[in-house]
Amino acid sequence: MIEVLTLFVVVLTGVYFIVFAGASFIAPDRTIRFLRGFAGNPLVHYLELSFRLIVGGSLVVSAPNMFASAAIAVFGWILLVTTTCILFLPWRWHYRFAQQIVPRVTRYIAAIGLCSLALGVFILAALLHVPSAKGHWDRFWYWALSCGTI
Repeated sequence: MIEVLTLFVVVLTGVYFIVFAGASFIAPDRTIRFLRGFAGNPLVHYLELSFRLIVGGSLVVSAPNMFASAAIAVFGWILLVTTTCILFLPWRWHYRFAQQIVPRVTRYIAAIGLCSLALGVFILAALLHVPSAKGHWDRFWYWALSCGTI
């Protein structure tokens, strides 16, 4: 069951990156406002960290059943380690860091969008090109259909 849930999270992660890329091309101002909202208050800070932990853990768990499993696992571990470090810092430090960095990097929102698109496509393609994941995909679709999510 955990494999199915982690696959679901990985699929959502890939879709998120693709949607984020589309938003960065279609509505760059809104995307920049979205990025500036990170660490805006304690609730958003801890929500972001929770998502990062869930995604990082899901990538690590799902990596053996994906193409380029080492790269996927490293990405997952980077998310887990950096999130754990940020977790032990006061949220105001994260907020100040975001206030300094986000304006600098959002000047390159189109490049961020391209990287996000590439990452999203890579994640989804890594899931689709592994014959050994067939059993997990069967369970995923059964679970998704039985929950009424699709």
